[in-house]
Amino acid sequence: MKQINRAVRALGAGVLTLSMLGTASLARADEKVTLGVAIPTADHGFTGGIVWWANKAKTDLEKAHPDLKIIVKTAAGAPEQANQLQDLVTVNKINALVIFPFESASLTQPVAQVKKKGVYVTVVDRGLTDTSAQDAYVAGDNTAFGKLPAEYLAKELGGKGNIVALRGIPTTLDNERYTAFSNVIKNYPEMKILDAKYANWNRDDAFKVMQDFLTRFKHIDAVWAADDDMAVGVLKAIDQAKRSDIKIVFGGAGSKGMVKNVMDGAPMLKADVSYSPKFIYDAIKLTAEARLKGDKLPATTIIPSVLITKENAQQFYFPDSPF
Repeated sequence: MKQINRAVRALGAGVLTLSMLGTASLARADEKVTLGVAIPTADHGFTGGIVWWANKAKTDLEKAHPDLKIIVKTAAGAPEQANQLQDLVTVNKINALVIFPFESASLTQPVAQVKKKGVYVTVVDRGLTDTSAQDAYVAGDNTAFGKLPAEYLAKELGGKGNIVALRGIPTTLDNERYTAFSNVIKNYPEMKILDAKYANWNRDDAFKVMQDFLTRFKHIDAVWAADDDMAVGVLKAIDQAKRSDIKIVFGGAGSKGMVKNVMDGAPMLKADVSYSPKFIYDAIKLTAEARLKGDKLPATTIIPSVLITKENAQQFYFPDSPF
């Protein structure tokens, strides 16, 4: 009986040793990180910045970490991005993913399927509709992105006036921005949002939306175009219509062209709000370096958004930046 017990204990020790060896070998295997980066194509200035910063992250981080491989894929739409996720898993054998979703709802299930295969998932900026599909979320402060412009407009207009708003693409972050903006405006009974329409963070779409607003509304005091590219389209429409009633056009994201206008005191461009596309670089770096150590990121990392005015614009002006 004692011999049997000794044999069982020896077998148990052997199993434990094998288990420990297996775990150790897995840990060593996990030191090599293949990280997929899925982002939208450069269809406007901000996403142009996203693509530039993502590729810079690939160059910098692969040079710094020999055990790291980064694959960057760009997509012109949600279906294409969903297909790319499948390829990243089956062909490229990724074990980590950083995704800037083209859209929130339509990408949630495809990302969830990637996570179910054991891939560590960091979602950037445009959040998913189900946060259980991700391990970490990195974004700018979308609440401040909407709140700061609304507070600025309320102050500059003396709490009175008609506003039109141009939103981005239907995403969780756009909802956060518009909710924060409209909640501030509700505090001013003599301020009214005449209408708010999606213009897809695109100059041409914003031009068309603003043309519609100008036709329908005979007096507009201010425009919130929640992106600097959209603000460019808005200004073009105002100029063509020769309208003189609009006092302020407020964009967003701190593009170098818009910040320069704020610095130079352009008549309608008095302020902006920061939201740099560099956060894709930060998200890739944080994810890669955490996974190389076998660590995880905090569930949420928020990068602050700041009001940019003539007084502090120089701090946010980067002439060599692509955005």
